[in-house]
Amino acid sequence: MILIRTLLLIAFCVVSGPIYSQTANTTVSLTLPVVTLMDIEPTGSIVLNFTAPTEAGNALGAPTPNTSKWINYTSAIASGGLTRRITASVNKVIAGVNIRIQAAAASGAGGGTLGTSSGQIILTTTPTTIISGIGGAYTGNGANNGHALTISLATNTYANLQAQANTAIIITYTITE
Repeated sequence: MILIRTLLLIAFCVVSGPIYSQTANTTVSLTLPVVTLMDIEPTGSIVLNFTAPTEAGNALGAPTPNTSKWINYTSAIASGGLTRRITASVNKVIAGVNIRIQAAAASGAGGGTLGTSSGQIILTTTPTTIISGIGGAYTGNGANNGHALTISLATNTYANLQAQANTAIIITYTITE
């Protein structure tokens, strides 16, 4: 009886060894698309108003810079592809006034090769780079993720100033290679 049990145990060990060491292969097909997405958070307009001086001989009061907007983006570039950049421009300029913008360094929940700010620039009708060097990256979504924007106004040539009320200026942002 002991001999039969021993033989069965040996036979089981011999047979089970190859069973547990078998391998198999599976082919997995993977697609990673090229992605280029960008938006400004939160949505909505901002208001920047100069204030009239209360004493003759004083300059206009510049509006407080707006810091409520954030640029969010997602970027997956093609193999060997170029890094991306974000440009900004306005639909029209106001005589005597500089419309300035500055993107801060990226912060928040993102990761990857995030872009680098170009510093403060004066917006014109020609697109100008405000963030460059964006590789495979994501900034996180919403306010407090991505690049904080500071938008400000300053007079440049008083001789060119003309009174205006509620003049709408559109800032256009574009992400491109």
